[in-house]
Amino acid sequence: MTQPRPITAHDIEPWADLLNAVSTTDDFGETFTPVELAEGLEAPGFTPASDSLSWWDGEVMIAAAEISVRQLTAEDGIAKAFVDGAVHPEHRGRGLGTAIMGWGQQRALALAAERHPGREVQLDTWNMTAQSSYASLAADWGYSPVRYFREMRVELEGWVAPTVDVRVEQILGTTSRIDAELSAPAHRAHLEAFRDHWNYTPGTIEKWEHFTSGSTFRPEYSRLALDTSNPEDPVDAYVLCQQNTDDELYVALVGTRRRARGRGLATTLLADVVRQAQEAGLAAVTLGVDAASPTGAGGVYERVGFRPVRSSVEYSKRLPATG
Repeated sequence: MTQPRPITAHDIEPWADLLNAVSTTDDFGETFTPVELAEGLEAPGFTPASDSLSWWDGEVMIAAAEISVRQLTAEDGIAKAFVDGAVHPEHRGRGLGTAIMGWGQQRALALAAERHPGREVQLDTWNMTAQSSYASLAADWGYSPVRYFREMRVELEGWVAPTVDVRVEQILGTTSRIDAELSAPAHRAHLEAFRDHWNYTPGTIEKWEHFTSGSTFRPEYSRLALDTSNPEDPVDAYVLCQQNTDDELYVALVGTRRRARGRGLATTLLADVVRQAQEAGLAAVTLGVDAASPTGAGGVYERVGFRPVRSSVEYSKRLPATG
């Protein structure tokens, strides 16, 4: 095993191989594409030379880690950081998970001190609920499970779209795809829609535009519900989708801003996206949801036909300011 080094653009294929091997073994239900990973290296606020690390056995990447620190803080003023890592199933039990945790914490604290000096730091990490060995590793490093998430899925063969009544027709009559003109209003709507969600921290417009311009983003499957009487701030609700396999669509974001809740906008938009995916011949649509969402999102998705298929857990700890 060679000395660890940062991930570079030349490492994309081995990196994808590693992550897909982990996804298959640990049942992430996710496919990682080289193009998507290459774009991730160019994400705003992320510097691969300092914020990533990889371990190798010859030409095979056997472990990888990334850290991120939110560029902004929420009202609580806490610097939010995330440690993400993967160890190849055939190379576990060799201390690589511990190495990831150690490097990740050290680097995340340094970047948090740089971006948010004097602020308390929240470190988060994540894995599938079934991964008991990761739960033990997280506990050894002082993390506690704080939130559970469900991946939900609707199989499109035999799926029956909800009845379209006058109310639904009115909603669909004022929808639009996201475009350059509506990107900033959609970002504002997203910030408001998620303000009362757990662990909320506002995201920058640069991160938003990186997401909506990515190779996996699918504007043709995305929907915005518009308030035509408010041209300066028209977006009431949104469903934004990605796709990195030929037969499945992933719903990345669903939200309704406070002024428009209780009108069925998200349910209507989501059902219309699922209908379009079915007409396009896709096999399934998936999404992720906070199991304790304050907006009752899980119920919205179930009404459209989604059912839980796997669960994950986020671990967290707080550390005092280091700079």
